[in-house]
Amino acid sequence: QVQLVESGGGLVQPGGSLRLSCAASGSIFSIENMGWYRQAPGKERELVALITHGGSTNYADSVKGRFTISRDNARNTVYLQMNSLKPEDTAVYYCNAIVNFSDSWGQGTQVTVSS
Repeated sequence: QVQLVESGGGLVQPGGSLRLSCAASGSIFSIENMGWYRQAPGKERELVALITHGGSTNYADSVKGRFTISRDNARNTVYLQMNSLKPEDTAVYYCNAIVNFSDSWGQGTQVTVSS
C-alpha cells in the first residue's frame, strides 16, 4: 500500500510564503511524475505544478514566477515553494504522483491566504 502524506499548509497573509511537502511511503519501486493540484470552494480541481522524474517542470499560468516545484527522488518527496501568495491561492492543495504506474493522491492540506 502506497501513501502520500502532505504537510506545510496553514494560514498566511497576502504576500507571504509557505512550503508544502509530500512524502510517498510504502512499497515503492517507481515514481514518475509528481505534482500539486488545488481545489477552491465551488471550483474544480486544477493543476498547479508538475515535475517529471528527470526534473522538467510545468506550471499553471496563475502561479508562474511565484511557485516553485522540486523533488528529492532519494526521499520520494515533492515540494512546492509558494511565494507572493494571494487570496485567490486559497484552496485545499493535493499531492499527486504516479507510483508503481498507478495514480496516487494525498489527503489534501488547506492553504488560506488572508489578512
